[in-house]
Amino acid sequence: MFNLKGRVAVVSGASSGLGQQMALALARQGASLAILARRVERLEEFKPKLIEAGAQKVEAYKCDVTSTENINEVAEVVEKEFGRVDILLNCAGSSKDKGVLEMTDEEWDFTIATDETSVFKMTRAFANIMKKNKYGRIINIASMYGLVGNTEIHTVAYHASKGAVVNFTRAVAAELALDGITCNAICPGYFETELTKAVLDTERFQEFAKTHVPMQRYGKPGELDAAAVFLASEEASYVTGLIMPVDGGYTAI
Repeated sequence: MFNLKGRVAVVSGASSGLGQQMALALARQGASLAILARRVERLEEFKPKLIEAGAQKVEAYKCDVTSTENINEVAEVVEKEFGRVDILLNCAGSSKDKGVLEMTDEEWDFTIATDETSVFKMTRAFANIMKKNKYGRIINIASMYGLVGNTEIHTVAYHASKGAVVNFTRAVAAELALDGITCNAICPGYFETELTKAVLDTERFQEFAKTHVPMQRYGKPGELDAAAVFLASEEASYVTGLIMPVDGGYTAI
């Protein structure tokens, strides 16, 4: 089960963090990968690791996921290079963290464009390719913050954008169901990446985790892999519109 050999996966935000972790997960199952990010030099450094992990083929593309023109150009090149697209993993994102009373229009617009509108633009471009083969697996990386509020950090635009991704996922799942395309979302909790490790390892966070996360810890590298591989697989053919928290139980209480 869960063999992805012969499948072509597009992964945005693959230059760091969760994007790299999940790209590696797909590579281990034998998928070919088109990896996208603005920092193309980081993608080129990452390519050998994907081949070593088991990817059949890997190509790197510079892509700004807020640019319709850039996305459409990359989608056209990917289709020509690989011949098809079977899996889309929307991992790219960034945010300006402020509360509702202090956030500026610019900070709000930046976060919504990067974390919400980009998912729409990427899905539109690559789902049109999937539809030609009547097969597709779209996986959106939302957040547990798209399901609940929080008292630890004020980040209202991030909450709003990820909540939008959650219901965007349901809408796309319903719309494309008869085209052989599934659309699901993963809602990660606190996960260790190169950007978050310093904060997650602090005494303050450790105390916070003990009272707010049933497992009393943050997620480790690799603990999102099973969710991504399952939703990307042929075996998940009857699973669509699923919103899957992977958060150590944070949203269960």
